[in-house]
Amino acid sequence: MPRYVLKRIAMMIPSVAGIIIITFILTRVLPGDPALMITGEQALPEFVDKVREEYGFNEPLFIQLWDYMKQLFRGDLGFAWHTGHSVASDFASRFPATLELTLASMAIALIVAVPLGIVAASKQNSIVDHISRVLSIIGTSVPIFWLGLLLITLFYSKLGWLPAPIGRISGNINPPTHITGLYIADSLLSGDLVALKSSLHHLLLPAICLSMSTMAIVTKMIRASMLEVIRQDFMRTAKAKGLSERAVIYKHGLINSLIPTLTVIGLQFGALLGGAVIIETIFVWPGIGSYVTESILSADYAPIQAMTLISAVLYGLINLVVELLYGVLDPRVRYE
Repeated sequence: MPRYVLKRIAMMIPSVAGIIIITFILTRVLPGDPALMITGEQALPEFVDKVREEYGFNEPLFIQLWDYMKQLFRGDLGFAWHTGHSVASDFASRFPATLELTLASMAIALIVAVPLGIVAASKQNSIVDHISRVLSIIGTSVPIFWLGLLLITLFYSKLGWLPAPIGRISGNINPPTHITGLYIADSLLSGDLVALKSSLHHLLLPAICLSMSTMAIVTKMIRASMLEVIRQDFMRTAKAKGLSERAVIYKHGLINSLIPTLTVIGLQFGALLGGAVIIETIFVWPGIGSYVTESILSADYAPIQAMTLISAVLYGLINLVVELLYGVLDPRVRYE
């Protein structure tokens, strides 16, 4: 297996290199002059030219690309001039927020989708099955920005059940002691129940919004996989041996239906981690998504390129983990 892992990681290199080149070129064709953004519109032309020369914006495109590749080989993701910090430090401070939101969204999606998909498949054409299909259609068709605004209007503006959708914790409450950077985990580890309650309240709505699409897709996948597994001979044999329906479904059917579903779950996790831009913007969530949005509006190349690079690597690693999990669930899988 170690040899297979190294082989798969080596196969990622050409893909990542291609993504780096494409992203670099695309960022350079974005509207706006980064030198003018740095200096301000009222700056003297001589000063703008000096900044453009200092950052290398006046160099030919292939020279800029070569300099950027050398910079990456040194482990330097660049400097975000609109924050005044290195991209690496900005990512380190913001990544826990995005990771916490992603993990919460995935947890909500799986807690709802897996049981719902199993029940819908085991009781085909029942009320539960019809409800699951309707919810799946709604989850994949409703825009998350509209859903986010709707939930804010209902639970904050109208009912007042949840706090203002700004940040990860209320402004009058100190964040928990920094241990992992995840407010929920840090609150539990430090025993700070006040911070825990506030963090949960702020996390609930964005996590629900972000989970809707994943919930719908996983529900449909679990249902389809379970329907296929239920018709297999080994399932009928298990029932003939006198096993209860619950044991047949959960002990034999679920594990086999999860094998094709793992790919979807892995891809969805990567999509959540890299695609929380809209939700983070709506809920003023201080994660990487909102950071990249600010970078795009400021024509700041380095954070955009770094985010694309990190997303590509994460997708590759997630796919590798999913492939390795296949071997755990299915002993017939062999790694060469």
